[in-house]
Amino acid sequence: MGGHGGLFGGAQPTGRLVRVAVERGIGKGTPKQDALTYRDEIGDLKVGERVEVPLGKERAFGLVVGVMGVAESLEGVDPERIKAVRGRVAGSLPVDLVELAVWMAGYYVCPLGMVLAAMTPAAVKKETGLREQVLLKRAALTAEEVAEKLKEAPKSVKSAWDAIAALAEESFPADAGWVIAEAGLKNRRALNELLRRGVMEEVRQQVVSGGHASRASEDVLRDTSAPVELNDEQKRACDGIAATFGTFAVHLLHGVTGSGKTEVYLRLIGEVVKQGKTAIVLVPEIALTPQTAGRFSRRFEHVAVLHSGLTAAQRNREWMRVSKGEVSVVVGARSAVFAPIASEVKGLGIIVVDEEHDGGYKQDQLPRYHGRDVAIKRAQLLKCPVVLGSATPSLESWANATTPAQGPGSAQPSSKPRSTLWSLTKRATNSPMPRVEVVDLIEQRRVRVQMGDKSQRLLGPTLEAAIDGALTAGGQVILLLNRRGFGRFISCTSAACKFVLECDQCTATLVYHKDRDLPLGGLVRCHHCLSEQVLPRLCPTCGSRIHVFGGGTQRAEEEIERAFAAHSIVRGETLLRVDADSTKSAKDWFSALDRFGKGEIRILLGTQMIAKGLDFPNVRLVGILDADTASNLPDFRASERTFQLIAQVGGRAGRGAKSGLVIVQTANPFSRPVALAAKHDYVTLANEELAARRRFALPPSTRMGRIVCRDENAGKALDRARKVGAALTEYFGPKAVVREAVECPMLRIAGQYRYEVVVTCASAATLQAGFAALRARGMLMSDANMAVDVDPIAMM
Repeated sequence: MGGHGGLFGGAQPTGRLVRVAVERGIGKGTPKQDALTYRDEIGDLKVGERVEVPLGKERAFGLVVGVMGVAESLEGVDPERIKAVRGRVAGSLPVDLVELAVWMAGYYVCPLGMVLAAMTPAAVKKETGLREQVLLKRAALTAEEVAEKLKEAPKSVKSAWDAIAALAEESFPADAGWVIAEAGLKNRRALNELLRRGVMEEVRQQVVSGGHASRASEDVLRDTSAPVELNDEQKRACDGIAATFGTFAVHLLHGVTGSGKTEVYLRLIGEVVKQGKTAIVLVPEIALTPQTAGRFSRRFEHVAVLHSGLTAAQRNREWMRVSKGEVSVVVGARSAVFAPIASEVKGLGIIVVDEEHDGGYKQDQLPRYHGRDVAIKRAQLLKCPVVLGSATPSLESWANATTPAQGPGSAQPSSKPRSTLWSLTKRATNSPMPRVEVVDLIEQRRVRVQMGDKSQRLLGPTLEAAIDGALTAGGQVILLLNRRGFGRFISCTSAACKFVLECDQCTATLVYHKDRDLPLGGLVRCHHCLSEQVLPRLCPTCGSRIHVFGGGTQRAEEEIERAFAAHSIVRGETLLRVDADSTKSAKDWFSALDRFGKGEIRILLGTQMIAKGLDFPNVRLVGILDADTASNLPDFRASERTFQLIAQVGGRAGRGAKSGLVIVQTANPFSRPVALAAKHDYVTLANEELAARRRFALPPSTRMGRIVCRDENAGKALDRARKVGAALTEYFGPKAVVREAVECPMLRIAGQYRYEVVVTCASAATLQAGFAALRARGMLMSDANMAVDVDPIAMM
């Protein structure tokens, strides 16, 4: 039970004991049982402090999750085996985050120590960029005491003191350079004399070096205009949400693209800041951070930015600013939900989750949490409202806002939904929604052949003509193709040979990526295990030529440059490809947005990272090169995601004075989600999908858990999955549906075979009870051989 692995020396422990959740994969049973017991010889350790502890013969780190007296903690434990905490270390958390971690550990079936480890950035734990700084302050002296000390001082020193004394009290302690500049001193000589005479004093404090993280975002899409006047729908939403300040409430802000959701966020946060509290604004990925952070930085004075694109020193600095209560607004991606806002400093007033539907909020590795749901839980713990915003809400959020909730302990629904729905049905500028034209890819290729062009082109004649028209009119174009690389299917050209180039570690075909710097002009890569190899010149089976089929963003880039050379469209200059291959860092992305905002880039081509959040008034045309990439996946959310992708990227068009056009290329033009996206009809799509989910007992009408068993030996993986499935079936009985263990859609990834067991039941409480029972028996664990995914959003 305790910090085992050594003797206490035979003495009876005195003083307090603490429970420490070690940042290791230790855990079985309930989250509180994941913690180990240690002796507090420091004497005043508190919940949330990060400490160093002995673990066997090793040193380990963890967070204090409980403090208790000796009598209550030693029952059944040999007192000689209780080791002592070695000392405090960096990375402590507020108490509410510890409570949140305990909930996450239980809900997501993850060791408590691993959850706590994920909450604090590595840069904070390592104290990256921390250094000691010497600052100056005015000595605490009366006017008479100052006069006495300066009685025989030169006139220049007295004048220097008069200038320093006139500076605002809250400006100190201050850097010497700042004091010299603000006081109008010529050099440091007078300042040194004031220090020598004791009217100024040196103060040593630790600071984190590195520039302010928010500055890099402020130049993107410059907008210094005053706050716009809210329309009636925006006012109604603001007033209704503001009425719940100081209480826990969930609000769904459903607004069409360009309806002014961000302005609603800004107004609400302005009220929170006036109350002396802090706001958290979450965006699903780094791609949305620069514009969002820029808008908040221009409206509010103290904004912190937290995302993976910061340098280690910047991340530490921003984290420290938040923990000290120096900021009013925290903007960041998924992990910013763990911003260390201490209630005793400022307190949290509101959480905003923008683009709440986005899959980027779901962590795909331990702990597999959903940022939106964790934000709701944190708001509940701190009794503040949370606002979920989207033009295409997730069906989970839509159901919570439109369907009466089940009454506590009853199968009967209550009279009210779990959250409140606020709708923004028109664009804030009163500009019309863009016209959407759906074109049949098969028919478009037939037209090409009739024109004498038999090549496999990614751009159909309709989209090509629309791009030409938009460029001629001086507009900008956004093109979406949610596939990277140049070619996605590499096979033998011989009809008699069936060779296809596949990854030898994954059940996946390899993708060809062009690279001018390589001798053969490119390589083939697996997008799952990231293994690479040279593209073979000839088929290794029969010696025939190899052909590369299909197309990704690299092929589209070449085609666009050729097709619009007359418009001076040149790769890297007026045409920019934005995907995971071309955009390696936050700096690359910020630069791309800045150039597009300034009009240097006329065509922006990219994957789904350009599909949401961007607001550029000169975008006249949006083209979706293949709308079927999401609908063809073996996932019950395929229709929902197809609609979201079309609606989100299409919403980038026509935000300025000129109307916008969206062209959707699809091999299935009669697809229901495509047709409804063309009409901007989310409500019909949501209601139809919810009805279908209820019919087939799928989320959000039920709650789902997915267990994936992995092993290099297929038989071992399958056997483990079957045992887990059998145990779950035995536990749940008729209370849940436990599907038989089957191959995952991607059977093998990185050399490991994968088999899944999927559980669906009526409530989260029922699901959690079953998972907790198996966890206590050691059958259900999150480790290298098993992944437990509660509320999964991807079924591959």
